[in-house]
Order: sequence, then C-alpha cells, then structure tokens
Amino acid sequence: MSERPYVIDRMISAKAIAARIETLCGEIQDEFSGTDKLVVVGLLRGSFVFIADLVRELDLPIEVDFLEASSYGDGMESSREVRILKDLRGTIEGRDVLVVEDIVDTGYTMQHVIRLLKGREPAKLRTIALLDKPTRREVEVKADWTGFEIPDEFVVGYGIDYAQRNRNLPFIGKVRFT
Repeated sequence: MSERPYVIDRMISAKAIAARIETLCGEIQDEFSGTDKLVVVGLLRGSFVFIADLVRELDLPIEVDFLEASSYGDGMESSREVRILKDLRGTIEGRDVLVVEDIVDTGYTMQHVIRLLKGREPAKLRTIALLDKPTRREVEVKADWTGFEIPDEFVVGYGIDYAQRNRNLPFIGKVRFT
C-alpha cells in the first residue's frame, strides 16, 4: 500500500487526555477497590501509550498483560474478521480484568475480545476505550468507560497509527488527506 500525502489536525490535546485519564482512574479505582490484583489487558498495538498512563495513575495492585487482535492490518477500514495475533501469557480465571482498547470503531474487535475473555471465566471483566466512534458501530458493544467520543474521522497519535506512523504523537489528531 502506498501512503497518500496527508496532514494532521489536532483534535484532542495531551493535556485533555491526561485530565480525562485522571478522572477515569478514579472511577476504575472505585470499581476495583479491594481487588487482590487487577489484570490490565492492553490490546496491542494501539493501546500501549494509553495503558502506560492508566497503570501509572491507578493505585491498585496491578499485573499487565497484552493481547493482540487485528481487523485492520495497515489499512483504514476494518476487515470485520478479527484475528488473535498474540494471546495472553497468564490466566485470568477467577481474576479481576480490565481490557484497555485504543478505539472502538465498528465494534468487531471489542466484541470478539470480550467473548474470548469471558470464556476464560474472570471474576470481573470491564472495558475501557480511549476513543469511541459510535456512528461507525456495526455490532452492539460499548466500553464500560470511554475517554472521548469522536466523530467518524481517521485519527492518529497517542499510540494510534496510520501505516505504523504517528503513534508517538502526544495528542490525538485527525488525518486529512491532501
């Protein structure tokens, strides 16, 4: 795939993201207070920046694991076929689990991951997404917590990429093709 020329317009600032994470972590703390250990499962690759900031803000005993699920590859459109590319290393049976997603778009990835992990019988399973595009939803799924609801725009930054670029931006930006 050849990359089309584009510019990035700032959409959500690093400061706004940090403030929202602080608020979300307060709610997550309340939900999981008293847990022996919270297993925080990051969905790779887009969630790695978000998960790092979340776990630094949480004052809970935490274990971090990762699951890589893909329905996009390097493209801009979901294939609607979710593939697990990397599974969890540890077990979640009987444990409290928080799944961290970068963006919920069509909903196929989140739905597939929830179904997969529920089958492993965690004590409690909750989800958080940094971004939500409800107008793009094709299956009924909603994260327990959402950072920001956004319109149907192609976005990058804060871990989210376009053809493996722009993950390192400290903000969320809208891609505008030129």
